[in-house]
Amino acid sequence: MALSALFIAGCDDNDDDEIDYSMDMVNLGSGDVGILNYAFALEQLEAAFYTQVVANKFTGMTALETSILTDIRDHEIAHREFFRMAIPASARIKDLTPDFSTINFSDKNSVLATAKAFEDLGVAAYNGAGKLFTNTGDGLTYLTLAGKIVSVEARHAAEIRDLISNGTFAANDVVDAMGFDKAMMPAEVLAAAGAYIKNQIVATGLPTQ
Repeated sequence: MALSALFIAGCDDNDDDEIDYSMDMVNLGSGDVGILNYAFALEQLEAAFYTQVVANKFTGMTALETSILTDIRDHEIAHREFFRMAIPASARIKDLTPDFSTINFSDKNSVLATAKAFEDLGVAAYNGAGKLFTNTGDGLTYLTLAGKIVSVEARHAAEIRDLISNGTFAANDVVDAMGFDKAMMPAEVLAAAGAYIKNQIVATGLPTQ
């Protein structure tokens, strides 16, 4: 899937030459606040997606599917609003503009495949970002809260996978032989999410280890 909707600026200063400054740029910032903005961006995307899924039900959506997807929507909205309140207004990124043009919201397979991609990505994103928070003060508090959110995202991921194919809630593409879930760093996550965001996200200030 084309990722040109979003270019992620890496941590090397030389990458600045590759940024397209004509686009609607959103800079995540740095430190713990930058990581919070990173999570806020992902929760915005998920909340917007599920809001549209529930408002424009795919053909043949059952009452059970409607209930599940509505619950997930409400969780994602709650996560989004948590980050909106947690991040100081002066440092908080603006509301992003999603791009769902590649998704056929009337088709169950298209919707659930996208939901699976978002949920698996969300779990991997939180798993990868946890170590980037500082180990003291607010950073430790944020890490604890992120742990509570990622557990909910994992429940979503399992449920969506079961809706697609019963019994596939923890397949080996996301859980390794040691029973550990996949982790991804911000640059990789944002590159994957970029196909669904019109804004250009700049992540040069995020910690990398």
